Amino acid sequence: MPSETVRVVYTKYDGSAHRDYPARRLNEDDLGIWVGVTRGTASVYHGRPSVEQIPFVLLIPRESWWTAMFNPPPRTSEVYCDITTPARWDGDTVHIIDLDLDVVRRRESGLVELRDEDEFEEHRVHFGYPDDVVVEAQAAAERLLVALGDGTEPFASTYRKWLSAVVD
Repeated sequence: MPSETVRVVYTKYDGSAHRDYPARRLNEDDLGIWVGVTRGTASVYHGRPSVEQIPFVLLIPRESWWTAMFNPPPRTSEVYCDITTPARWDGDTVHIIDLDLDVVRRRESGLVELRDEDEFEEHRVHFGYPDDVVVEAQAAAERLLVALGDGTEPFASTYRKWLSAVVD
């Protein structure tokens, strides 16, 4: 039986720390595993202690090259997708390698944008991303650019019930 608490560990391709935080397991469905983070959760960001100021829900899909963070106001990003390697589970800890590219949907305008292409290119060379990783990352970003804009679930409304479970 899985624990109610999941440890979410994001690293960069070279294994360096990126994000690390505990989350509450909310649900598991055909989309993946939904976890929630409440305001005040102690976390680590780029190796430094931090505290989450705004709650969020994270969808960790199975076998996909992305994760999706769903945010309430006042965050300006309603949906923030990190392009990643597929999640690797070790008990109640999920390990995710962040590949720098991000696809974001803005709350006010609904604008969907690809972000951090320059960082992706820099790290592709610096960390030596293999060609298959580059191809998968770029393909995932292209699919998400469409999905966040056309109302594909889980990006339309599915996430709202899980987000309401962590917003106080």
